[in-house]
Amino acid sequence: MRKIMKIAFGILLLFVLGVGGVAYYIWNGLQPVAAEKGQKKIVEIPPSSSLNKIGNILEDNKLIKDARLFSLYAKINGKGTDIKAGKYQLTTGQSIDELLKKMSDGDVYKDTITVTIPEGYTVEQIAARLEQKGLGKKDTFLKEVNSGVFPQEIVKSIPADKRIKYRLEGYLFPDTYEFKKGTTEHQIIERMLERFEDVWKTEWDGQLKQHNLTRHQAVTLASIVEREVRSDDERSKVAGVYFNRLAQQMPLQADATVQYLFGKQKERVMHSDLKQDSPYNTYKVKGLPPGPIASPGEAALQAVTKADKHKFLFYVTKKDGTGQHYFAATYQEHLKNIDKSKTNEK
Repeated sequence: MRKIMKIAFGILLLFVLGVGGVAYYIWNGLQPVAAEKGQKKIVEIPPSSSLNKIGNILEDNKLIKDARLFSLYAKINGKGTDIKAGKYQLTTGQSIDELLKKMSDGDVYKDTITVTIPEGYTVEQIAARLEQKGLGKKDTFLKEVNSGVFPQEIVKSIPADKRIKYRLEGYLFPDTYEFKKGTTEHQIIERMLERFEDVWKTEWDGQLKQHNLTRHQAVTLASIVEREVRSDDERSKVAGVYFNRLAQQMPLQADATVQYLFGKQKERVMHSDLKQDSPYNTYKVKGLPPGPIASPGEAALQAVTKADKHKFLFYVTKKDGTGQHYFAATYQEHLKNIDKSKTNEK
C-alpha cells in the first residue's frame, strides 16, 4: 500500500509540476520584452494579415516573446479580428494588452508633421515656427527665401529691388500644412508658393489694373491691411483709406510698416520710432514700401482687390476691445476721433 501511495504521489507531483511548468511558460511568454525596453520601433501590418502573421511580425521586432501565445491570447480576449492594417510606432516593454489596444484602435503612425502658419506672419516668424516643429533650420529657410530658385509664376512678378528685406515676404501663403518628415526648406517654400498661386484669383489682376497696381504692389498693400486690421468687416474699408492716400500722394502712415523694422512686435509704436530711416517707414516715405511686410490671407488680398470707395483718409483704433476703428475724412475729424479713442481707453 505504501508503495502504491508513493507511486500515486509521484504521479501527482509530476502532474502538478507539469501544469505549473506550462502555466509558468504561458505566463512568462505573455510578459513584456525587457531586454530592449523603451526602444521605439515602426512596424507595418499588411492588410488581411492573419493573427499568426501579426504575431510573427511582432516577435521578429522583439516586441513580444512568443507569436503563438500572442495569437492565442488575442483570440481568447476577442481581439483577434479587431487589429487594423497600417504602420504603427510601438515600444519594446509594452504589454500585450497595450499593443493590442493600439492596433485595435487603429492608432497608426504618421510620418508627417502638421504646422499652421497664421495670417500676418513674417518670413522670420514662419522660419522660427517650422524649426520649432522640426522642419528644417531657420537660417537655411531664410537663405532659401532670398536666393532659392523657384518656378512659380508669382515669383517672376517680384521686382529685383535690393531694398526688399526678404524676397519672398508676403508670398508664403498662411495655411495649415502637412509635410513629410525630412522635407527640405526648399520644398516647404515651394509648397507655400504653390498654395499662394492656388488662392490667387485671375479676376483680381483685372481689378488691380483699375487701381494702376501691379500684383506685387497689391500683395504689399494686402500685407499692411492684414497687420493693421483685426475686424473682418473693416479690411476693405481700410484698404479704401490707403487708396485715397495714394491718390493724394499722402504718406500711408501705417504703424505696421514701422513695426516691421524691429523684427518683433512692440507693444506700442513711439514717436521716436517714426523717425527711423527706412524705405519701409511709411511715415517718412510716400507711397508703398518696396515689398510686403507679412503674409496676407485670402481675405486681406480680396479686400485690396475690392476696396471700398469712400472719402476717408484717417482711422484710429477705438481701443474698446472690439479691434475696430473710427474713420475720418478730415484731419479735424480725426483729432476728435483720437480724443474719443482715449476716452474708451480710460
